[in-house]
Amino acid sequence: MAYFNFNKAIIGGRLTADPELRQTTSGIPVCAFRVAVNRPRKEDGKQAETDFLTVKAWRKQAELVSTHFKKGSNICISGSIRTNQFKDKNGNNRTELEISAEEIYFVDSKDEIGGGKVRTEPVEGTAKAESLEEVKEDEELPF
Repeated sequence: MAYFNFNKAIIGGRLTADPELRQTTSGIPVCAFRVAVNRPRKEDGKQAETDFLTVKAWRKQAELVSTHFKKGSNICISGSIRTNQFKDKNGNNRTELEISAEEIYFVDSKDEIGGGKVRTEPVEGTAKAESLEEVKEDEELPF
């Protein structure tokens, strides 16, 4: 019997708060943030639902997020789903899902990101922002 394991998540949405860069006790940069992702409803008259997903970025990607993204920024993330088990303040066992970022992409235009100032050195596993081109009209899309 062959085993198949695959763990990949791709999300796109808006940051719910300004990301804060922190460091582990060994000095590794880490940035945890939440992304609001709308889930459209197909039923007439029903409002879209929103999922609030926790994302954790490490090292250069953590620095990228804390430098170039802010509350309300659009972001696209590719990564893997992880579970964390812990006890809450009342001693109850809890399980939390988070996405461990592997690739982070800019969605907003350069001006929306921060006055056109975009990181120029490559971020491992992430598309360089200056190589992305803003498409002004739908007619320019290839699909």
